[in-house]
Amino acid sequence: MATQKELSTTNPFNNWRTVIILTLTLGLAPFVPEPHFFGKIRWVLGGANGMQLIDWGDLLFHGLPWILLVRLSVISLRKKLVKAS
Repeated sequence: MATQKELSTTNPFNNWRTVIILTLTLGLAPFVPEPHFFGKIRWVLGGANGMQLIDWGDLLFHGLPWILLVRLSVISLRKKLVKAS
């Protein structure tokens, strides 16, 4: 049976390199004129008027890497806080 450390290195969602690459590529695509993710967030904060199902899917698609990045950051921070106490 694999140890927790082995699982964290083999699972791509727990690998910093994978999550950062996903965030920099998929999370920020397309780069010009602005990333879809930021445009969609602005649209949702403005009331999401006129958003269709495909727009919500696009928000989820480009937002997932950001969610993974925040998740991995929280996990790492919690581990450091537990070690410190």
